[in-house]
Amino acid sequence: MTLRYLPLGLRIGVSLTYRQLQDKVDRLANAFAGMGIQKGDRIALQVPNSPGGVITFLAAIKMGAVIVNTNPIYTPREMRHQLRDSGATTIVIWNELYPKLKEIQAETAVRNVVIYHLHDLVPQPFATLVKRSRKKEGDWVDIPEEVGVDHFTSLLAHYPPNPPEVHVSPHDVALFQYTGGTTGVPKAAMLSHHNLVANILQCISWFTRVTPGREKIVAAIPFFHVYGMTTAMLFPLKLGAECFIFPNPRDVSSVMAQIEREGCTIFPGVPAMYIAINNHPDVGKYNLHSITGCLSGAAPLPVEVQTRFEQITGGQLREGYGLTEAAPVTHGNPIYGLSKAGSIGFPLPDVEARIVSLAPAADGTFPVLGVGEVGELVLRGPQVMIGYWNQPEETKQVKDADGWLYTGDIARMDEDGYFYIVDRKKDIIIASGFNIVPREVEEVLYEHPKVQEAVVAGIPDARRGETVKAYVVLKPGETATAEELIAFCRERLAPYKAPSRVEFRSELPKSLVGKFLRRVLVEEELAKSQSSD
Repeated sequence: MTLRYLPLGLRIGVSLTYRQLQDKVDRLANAFAGMGIQKGDRIALQVPNSPGGVITFLAAIKMGAVIVNTNPIYTPREMRHQLRDSGATTIVIWNELYPKLKEIQAETAVRNVVIYHLHDLVPQPFATLVKRSRKKEGDWVDIPEEVGVDHFTSLLAHYPPNPPEVHVSPHDVALFQYTGGTTGVPKAAMLSHHNLVANILQCISWFTRVTPGREKIVAAIPFFHVYGMTTAMLFPLKLGAECFIFPNPRDVSSVMAQIEREGCTIFPGVPAMYIAINNHPDVGKYNLHSITGCLSGAAPLPVEVQTRFEQITGGQLREGYGLTEAAPVTHGNPIYGLSKAGSIGFPLPDVEARIVSLAPAADGTFPVLGVGEVGELVLRGPQVMIGYWNQPEETKQVKDADGWLYTGDIARMDEDGYFYIVDRKKDIIIASGFNIVPREVEEVLYEHPKVQEAVVAGIPDARRGETVKAYVVLKPGETATAEELIAFCRERLAPYKAPSRVEFRSELPKSLVGKFLRRVLVEEELAKSQSSD
């Protein structure tokens, strides 16, 4: 099977067989050895989805190095923190990000820079087309080779495919995956080779009808995100699948065209991706019925979004759950079995999960709760991280001596064993003493026929302490008033849960992977209230 890459969303691009992929991985691994990289050294990877990203990941793993996944949209300040914290000595970076690196490189341990271009490995004359397109957009950066700066393709051409053998233990660290920073300064979860392999096998077991060597997988979710890394890169590699790589997840037309043209069967993604397809004005022009199964992660999947996507594709879209510290997938609704609306499903094979009290008992332990009771979700399994890099105290706060990981998510389990995320601890809105779950309000807003996207947050209120505010993006061509949406919610929710304010926006803040950033909205409201004081 092959690895397919379409940098312009067209038929042109890179097509690599697995044998060709192995050759390039061995060449780059040999190049890393030539740079003096040894087992345990950290290699930062900061490129959009591309064959080069896959090659770099596998080459580093082969050498026993530790990959540091780095978000391509990071600012220099964010890059500096991650590079310094990880101690990375080498970075493989997209050429257009090089100026950001130069601003802060002297403050880091980075001494080897490998430049990667989106047209690398693309045959002529198509490589020239990609380069011209990037230059036309004004983002292109020319970087000469010099001491400490190499080009990706030059290294592949210079080094033969015979890297030195390095003994790697299953429990050696393979990856530093930084948390999103929603609860403080980003921390690196140390994930071992065993963690990654275990989660890949768990995911394959969940797709009970997959056929190794026959599947065609859409790889649009970013690989730098732990969910994209596992489900859109490592999962298809283990399956020997044909993997279609998209550098821009927002290029919805190209994704749909590729699904139709190639008959793609599996599409891991996040709710924002499925929402974009559901609401695309030309969705009816594409035949997407080759899709058989999709696992949605990284954010709650609204029921209306799931229902509509399944109507369009005829495939099964199921909500799952995971977190960075667990490599990341821990739960999922059965892909081809019974899915319960609003549920994250069952624990994956070899994952133990339970709900514990939010308040400790007298002996300091957290009692295990029964069916239907709400508490913190804790879990244990072969994919749970070793711990946080250089953060032993932070590690102790989330992982106990028995290996149980405290997720920070509030959940419950029903009588059939399905789990439901109520919300994160810090996201609960407390208004006049009542606890309000943002997701419950968001589900109602998504039922409104004019609403395309919605996020609910608690904002300061002099009378109630906090009050509920909804941030809404309407579907194209639709108009609505705040009063209309508030009345709609009041018909379906207790009065104290309904939004008291609605703000209409053209778009909502999201991470590159498409996860809604509620904290950004809260921070904006806090800034407004402080400036008015």
